[in-house]
Amino acid sequence: MPRNRFVEGLGRAVLRLGGWRMVGTFPDLPKFVLIAAPHSSNWDGVWGAAVKLAMGVKLSILGKEALVKAPLFGPLAKWQGVIGVDRSAAHGVVEQAVMAIRNADRMWFTIAPEGTRKPVDRWKPGFWHIARAAGVPVVAAYFDYANKVVGIGPLFELTDDMHADIARIQRWYKPYKGCNHDVQQPAD
Repeated sequence: MPRNRFVEGLGRAVLRLGGWRMVGTFPDLPKFVLIAAPHSSNWDGVWGAAVKLAMGVKLSILGKEALVKAPLFGPLAKWQGVIGVDRSAAHGVVEQAVMAIRNADRMWFTIAPEGTRKPVDRWKPGFWHIARAAGVPVVAAYFDYANKVVGIGPLFELTDDMHADIARIQRWYKPYKGCNHDVQQPAD
């Protein structure tokens, strides 16, 4: 994504006005699945978007196809990395995401593994299936409301054991405090 100093400055200004800071860096890889947790508030989107703008990176997310086809909002949504998903298509959302990653030269695909802002007993495994099928690693990003930090964490290579991989990643999130709840920890 070409640098835009005005947009980057806008992102940094939003973070600064909110008292937030960003830590960590994205790995120098053309493709990965970026997960963001804990996802417990609409504010996560504000701080996440500010970091995205401040760092000058393009992150892709899935959205309703109607969103990217809307006359006024569609071009903005596409510019921000929204990929339109046809929910009536024969292939499901996971398959559409996998194909989008495979067909792109460069894609940092972003998803909230909790699937909602409400507390959940377990994460949705879609991110794992997408990363495995696309042959890309998972990068962990976090919201730490206790310290007002949005951070980029480590890269996780996945194994054939989905449950163990997800539990390992969830345990990594333990120190980070969400706005309304933390990442549910796996039973050991």
